[in-house]
This record gives sequence, structure tokens and C-alpha cells, in this order.
Amino acid sequence: MSPGLIPAQEKTLLQERLELLNKEHQGTLRALNSIIHESRELRKLNIAALNILDDLDEEKRRSLDTQRALLNMLEDIEAERAEVERTRAVLEAVNKELEAFSYSVSHDLRAPLRAISGFSRALSEDCSDSLSEEGKRYLELIQENTKRMASLIDGLLAFSRLGRQRMSTLEIDMEDMFDEVFDDLMTQEPDRDIDFIRSPLPPIQGDPLMIRQVLVNLLSNALKFTRGRKRAVVEVGYLSDVEGGTYYVKDNGAGFDMQYADRLFGVFERLHPTEEFEGNGVGLALVERIIARHGGKVWATSVQGEGSTFFFTISGSG
Repeated sequence: MSPGLIPAQEKTLLQERLELLNKEHQGTLRALNSIIHESRELRKLNIAALNILDDLDEEKRRSLDTQRALLNMLEDIEAERAEVERTRAVLEAVNKELEAFSYSVSHDLRAPLRAISGFSRALSEDCSDSLSEEGKRYLELIQENTKRMASLIDGLLAFSRLGRQRMSTLEIDMEDMFDEVFDDLMTQEPDRDIDFIRSPLPPIQGDPLMIRQVLVNLLSNALKFTRGRKRAVVEVGYLSDVEGGTYYVKDNGAGFDMQYADRLFGVFERLHPTEEFEGNGVGLALVERIIARHGGKVWATSVQGEGSTFFFTISGSG
């Protein structure tokens, strides 16, 4: 052994590995890792053993640097997680306040709106003879916009209530529910001839009332936007190989421009003028919120003038 090498703590690696302390010229001790190799090939070369020395101080320094970097990374992750949790709590509180505010405002608006509707109707019935044609037209506009405002308020109330509504979880036969909803909607438009195509659908676990609302909104949209077609087609199906299982509602109606697809599920967002298609702009926002509460997602594809397809997933479907 070299005169400058002092045996230190012995390691158990087939009795071949030693940790040595090297006393350098400056008098400082430096840890070295000694690995002794013996083989027949070495003996043939008249070499009894080959001693390979590694600088253990450098190895330990790298190990400590790695540990420090890992600890710093873990601390950063923990700090980010805490920040995300704080942000989530703030957003939840803000959302609850907004829902409560929306409910309160919507509820308080109903009384004056009823008064406007009632007085305009009384004016139309009792004073119609003394009104000019222009005056009668103004009254009609008041009544039409009052109805539209009432519809918006109803939609806002439904949207705000949904955030507080408790969910039940039951098995839902999607085939039966789609069929029932379509039949119910067709009673409102008995003169229309619509091809309703439904493929086999697996059941889901979810809240029956909420899921029914999703189907009502999607199917009523399909019926509404196909009114201009001589032969309207509404297709319902299931894609087992998309997003782990996806339901869809497809129509050959008016469609929409995909550049506005990001606005599709916003509250009071409309991609078509009220004069062309009725609605309060809340239906698809309700669909998105219900699907989100079931752990799924909803999206749509469309070709303007050719039709739309709405897709949605439900956690645990299939």
C-alpha cells in the first residue's frame, strides 16, 4: 500500500472494496475509494492485483449536490401545490358568491318583470282602440322582449341552482332515456318528419334528472337547427374507442362556424341570431356544467350549413 494511504472504514464488496484516507502533502485527509481486481490474465502479466482509486470526496460531493437539488425540487413542488390549493379555494369561494348573486338578482328581477308584462297586456286589451298602429307595435315589442327577459332569468336561475344541487348516482339506461326524451320533444312538433337513428348505447352511473336535462338540451338543439331541412336526420350513438367511451348527438342542421367553437358553452352565448333560432343561450352552458359534475367533458364539431355533432363523456360509462 502506498505510504500516503491509511486504511479507513472497510466496505463489504466481495472483500475487494476499501475506503481509504489519503494524507496529502498539505496535511489534509481526502477520502478515496479503492477497488482491487484480481484475475488470471493479470497474473499472466506478472501483476498480482490492479488497484483502482476513485476520489470519494468528489463522489460524495456529487451525491450531496444531487440530494440538495432533489430537496429544492420537492420544496418547489410543495410550494406550487400549496399555491394551487389556495387558488382553488379562492375560486370556489368566488364561484359560490357569483352563484348566490346570480340567484338573488334573477329572483328579484322576476317581480318587476311580471309587472311590466301585466301592465303591457292590460294596456293592449283595455286601450287598444285608442292606440295607433305604431303604439300597438311598441306594445308587441315590449311583450316580446319581456318574454325573452323572463326566459333569460329562468336560464340564469337554473344555471345558478345547478351548482348547489346535490347529485344522486344511479344506473341509467341511456337507450331508454334517449328514446323517451326524443318522443317527449316530438309531441311539441307532431307535424315534423324526422329520421331518428339510435345505435346501441351502454348504461352509465349518474344523476338521472341531470343527465335527462343534458339529453333534452342536446336533442332539442338538434330538432331546432334542422327545421330548415326537408329531411331532418338526428343520430345518437356511442364511440367506445374515443376518450374511453363517448356518446354523441349528430344532426344535419344549420351547423356553426368552428372559429367560434370556444364560445359555444358560455352562458348567454349565441352563435345564431334570435330572429333565426329561439333560445336563451343557457342550454349548452347547463350541459357543460352537468357533464363536468359527472367527471366528463363535452365538445362539438360542425360544418356550417351541413350540421353539428356534440360529443360527451361520463366518468364510469361503458
